[in-house]
Amino acid sequence: MSVKNILFIMCDQLRFDYLSCAGHDTLQTPHIDGLAARGVRFTKAYVQSPVCGSSRMSFYTGRYVHSHGASYNLVPLKVGEMTMGDYLRPLGRRTVLVGKTHMTADKEGMARLGISADSEIGVLVSECGFEPYEREDGIHPRGRLGSYNKKGINAPYQQYLRDLGYVSDNPWADFANASVEDADEEKAGDVLSGWFLKNSRKPARVKEEHSETPYMTRKAIEFIEQAQDEPWCLHLSYIKPHWPYIAPAPYNDMYSPNQVQPVLRSAREKENPHPIFAEFMKNRVGKAFVRDEVRREVIPAYMGLIKQIDDQMGVLFKYLEEKGLFENTMIVFTSDHGDYLGDHWLGEKDLFHDQSVKIPMIVYDPSPKANATRGTACDELVESIDLLPTFVEACGGEPQPHRLEGLSLLPLLRDEKSTSQSGKKSKPWRQYAISEYDFSTQPASVNLNTKPIASRLFMVCDENWKYIATEGFRPMLFDLKNDPEEFFDLGEDANLADVRQRFQDALNRWGLRWSQRTTISDQELIAKRGRAADVGVLIGYWDIDEVPAKNREPMRDILSAKDTKPHSKG
Repeated sequence: MSVKNILFIMCDQLRFDYLSCAGHDTLQTPHIDGLAARGVRFTKAYVQSPVCGSSRMSFYTGRYVHSHGASYNLVPLKVGEMTMGDYLRPLGRRTVLVGKTHMTADKEGMARLGISADSEIGVLVSECGFEPYEREDGIHPRGRLGSYNKKGINAPYQQYLRDLGYVSDNPWADFANASVEDADEEKAGDVLSGWFLKNSRKPARVKEEHSETPYMTRKAIEFIEQAQDEPWCLHLSYIKPHWPYIAPAPYNDMYSPNQVQPVLRSAREKENPHPIFAEFMKNRVGKAFVRDEVRREVIPAYMGLIKQIDDQMGVLFKYLEEKGLFENTMIVFTSDHGDYLGDHWLGEKDLFHDQSVKIPMIVYDPSPKANATRGTACDELVESIDLLPTFVEACGGEPQPHRLEGLSLLPLLRDEKSTSQSGKKSKPWRQYAISEYDFSTQPASVNLNTKPIASRLFMVCDENWKYIATEGFRPMLFDLKNDPEEFFDLGEDANLADVRQRFQDALNRWGLRWSQRTTISDQELIAKRGRAADVGVLIGYWDIDEVPAKNREPMRDILSAKDTKPHSKG
């Protein structure tokens, strides 16, 4: 068995191009690059939604957002959805979480079915099928109406900080994601919150080893030690480089503003922009990242947080080497979405430029069958939902296309798809990639007066074009071959009507796919064909002579049986 374990590493809000192996000019990530040298780096990997919660639910279910229904952060994943542990536990893998999922449990559905949240099945249903060795979503702010994460104040990481002497009811906010007026604690002044972008390059108030990223690495190693020889799938889900953009020393000032890559935006984008794009350019975070001083403060800190992750990859990979785990562990390194960082006049994520919807994805397969692809970059269209069917196949499971909408990547990892039997290059791995975004809770939906049902965007892209559709507005279209920066929206170009129609047709076909019939496979349906007479259902037959021969004699015996009804003795 070449794949015994799976280490599924995810960062939060890490852009596809902020790794040195992906071409970043000044940010060096040697440990992540080393993993790419052992495996395959997918250069065109897309998430199914450019926002944390819905993207992650697609990773964990292997299904499009349109199928699993958790369309935005804090939208519950319905209780009937199968998730990663449901697929991998029957294959003998203990499926464990260390870090973030951003899942919201379907409490209403659990109550309706009588599932207690603290029961064994209730915990798994509430945690995307993972055994929560240590769940830590990492966003524990305080506001007028309370906390975004109701369990955040009592999260294990919070208690860990308190035990180390970071005295606060919310040390995540007051220490791990805050600085002080003077870095010398003896002279410390007011607490400077990491929420405020002007504080981004100041050092966090925790020692580096006490910050979120190394904490998660230690917890992952602790689990692997505890598991010993038991096969496992460990989802190590880091919280950073997601905002608040603040890093502990020395990572806070490891990079300077002159090491920030030039902003990618064009004045052309502001000329007659699509109404939805225009609204996102006008929101607070978009307007903030247009400012040069914001980029000068935030992006060096963002780079420092990534550098810290890479250094922790060095710690983790060294441990795996020492334990001999590279020999039998499939390793994935990826992100749940990207970050605009001022490109296209935007901040955060949300829309479908590559800075937001495209992700880093590196897969190391320990199988000798993967030797031919080691150190290569694959430019096939890949989706986040491809990982779960990859894990299932790597663990010896059978394909389940009636549930899993992605494609196993093993043929790409093991170079089993490059040519056909005739020696000719085979068809593209996937013709289109799909992503979805629900902006019904955003200011754009208010300003545009769109109802929730119409506050949805759909992206369809291939190697050359990216098409974005929504109800009530014209589409957007980008020529990726001639305009890779996505500056020129061709959604109204009369000469490209046929291109837009081709992509709309593709979207329509995708919308008509089977996505909800998950309880029975195609093979089971096919096996039922022509079986009615086998079980005695005779519809449309004139007499027994028309019944298929294999069923005729058993049927004669049944029909000719003597009356055996009990008779009254009265």
